Amino acid sequence: MKAAIYTRFSTDRQRETSLADQARVCQARADALGLAVTLYGDDGVSGSTPVTRRPAGAKLLADALAGRFSVLLIEGLDRLSRDMVEQERIVRRLEHRGVRIIGVADGYDSEGSGRKIHRTMRGLINEIYLDDLRHKTHRGLSGQIARGGHAGGVPYGYRSVQVEQIHVLEVEPPQAELVREIYRHYADGWSVQRIAGDLNERGIPSPRNGTWAVSALYGNPAKGMGILNNELYIGRLIWNRSQWVKDPDTGKRTRLDRPREEWLIEEHPELRIIDDATWEAVRDRLGRPVQQSGSAGKGKRPSTLFGGLLRCGICGGPIIAVNGRQYGCWQRKDRGTAICRGVLAPRTTLDSKLVGEIRAELASGEAMAELQSVVRELLADRREQAAGAVQDIATELQAIDQQIANLVEALATMGTSPALAERLAATERRRAELEDQLARLKALTKIDPAKIPARFRRMAFELEHAMKSDVDAARELLRPYFDGATLINEAGQAWVESETGRSAIAVGLSLGLVAGTRYGTKRRTLVS
Repeated sequence: MKAAIYTRFSTDRQRETSLADQARVCQARADALGLAVTLYGDDGVSGSTPVTRRPAGAKLLADALAGRFSVLLIEGLDRLSRDMVEQERIVRRLEHRGVRIIGVADGYDSEGSGRKIHRTMRGLINEIYLDDLRHKTHRGLSGQIARGGHAGGVPYGYRSVQVEQIHVLEVEPPQAELVREIYRHYADGWSVQRIAGDLNERGIPSPRNGTWAVSALYGNPAKGMGILNNELYIGRLIWNRSQWVKDPDTGKRTRLDRPREEWLIEEHPELRIIDDATWEAVRDRLGRPVQQSGSAGKGKRPSTLFGGLLRCGICGGPIIAVNGRQYGCWQRKDRGTAICRGVLAPRTTLDSKLVGEIRAELASGEAMAELQSVVRELLADRREQAAGAVQDIATELQAIDQQIANLVEALATMGTSPALAERLAATERRRAELEDQLARLKALTKIDPAKIPARFRRMAFELEHAMKSDVDAARELLRPYFDGATLINEAGQAWVESETGRSAIAVGLSLGLVAGTRYGTKRRTLVS
């Protein structure tokens, strides 16, 4: 029989559960059972990370669903996950595919009679372990702060040095001088884009040893993020301001702010880099409205059709509305000419030209013929599926009608009963839902493919007006059409280069039918 061995360790138990040790004990069990194994291993991955987001874990699941092995050997269920819900989901998926799961160390065997109780208890223990680990880690970091040390990353302008049993921050003079320069420039009226561009032009590495961006300087004033908002520069250390929690739906970590009463605030005059006058000048500017080059309030919501959909023909960065009249390169605006010299195009002209090309292509005879062909195929497929569904609904409706009759008779015989009345109401609601489903399925038979082209030409004619009336929806429709399209400047003219026929032709029917055309030829649109 073909089997798989899955191993995983995270840094918290690296010595105890190294990949080699796990593989060794699992291989011994495989040899005893006469199994030929394939090894899958994730190195340095937390047990709270969903299996589908691990390199080896995702491949393991894909191979299991493809039937490439019938036995999975693991050291324990905690190697799959330390989250009870995630563990149960993965185990059920594997067992549904006929994969036998054997936990060599914890004794789990999916062919055992008590497997559900076993994995429930193991899952609970594994999840409690993570909770305890988080608590102990937070307690240790809190103790580090209490002893005069620091916890977390090292902010720009400082270095971490070990003093006895703790690590403390010290001012890094060259970086500190650059922080002072950034504050002076901003207080003097420089924009964060200009500051970032100047730093990149001079070849100064950013805090992450890359190029400077607006986000590194401006960050988030409300959360104290970004160089211009870090209170450590005036000697005030703030810790425990936020925490990272895992989103149960996506499995991704999300930053959440803690209540202010949980913050730990300490004064450290030896870490001061910025004087009070400069700090307050920066705060004063950040407190101005956005329209006055500050950060208070919200700026105007983007309302461009093509902002973010096109790419810069020089650096590949996104094209955005760089001002009220023009589209341009985001990299150029955010990081300066040292990163990209940029491209420009008038917004109104570009919008009009590109929408006009889409309208012409969608209304062409070739597109109409392909659309009609695809509609016929999709309708035939949907109608075939609907035929079986109609029969199932009719059978259920017949049964529900009998239930309703029985409930009415029971009420007539026994008199008013809250339980029976609620049961009757629920059954009637279900009947209404089924009748609605039945009506939608029967509507499929009334759609005439021959009428689609005329209806679609009307939609194409009204395309520009429709797009401007709902920009957000229009952008989503435009996205597949201009996937990979670039804006370039040549000889004083602006061009959009894309592939012909990349459009997704959306039919305004309840079916949500989509037809696509692909000709594979490059097309250039002169914008200005």
